[in-house]
Amino acid sequence: MSDYLISFTGGLLLGAAVVAYLYVHGRVAGISGLVAQILNSQTIFKTPAIWFLLGLTTVPFVYGLWIKPEIELNASPLMMIIAGLLVGFGTRLGSGCTSGHGICGISRLSKRSILATMSFMFAGFVTVYMIRHVTGAF
Repeated sequence: MSDYLISFTGGLLLGAAVVAYLYVHGRVAGISGLVAQILNSQTIFKTPAIWFLLGLTTVPFVYGLWIKPEIELNASPLMMIIAGLLVGFGTRLGSGCTSGHGICGISRLSKRSILATMSFMFAGFVTVYMIRHVTGAF
């Protein structure tokens, strides 16, 4: 199966899951919001968010059983922890994460989400440029 077909299929499945979650539960399927729902729940399995997140985390492992993963991590565990903490801080500062703003917010034509997505995409472009071309780290 070609990479384009796999990516297209993944995009369709993600879009369908986000729309289904919105219509069935009346909530936006941003990952940081889903994690917050789980952490704030009295009983973890009463929230539908746990099932959505379980699907997001288990499907790549199941996929990896049949197809060799082509992802190579070049960062140390410490750098990945620092990056995760910075992403967590950014999601609180930006009132949502890339999936909430980028997938769900833009599809609802939210001006705030469009601006947030443009901001973090620009920051990502600048970061990659600096790391690859200015510092020569990779």
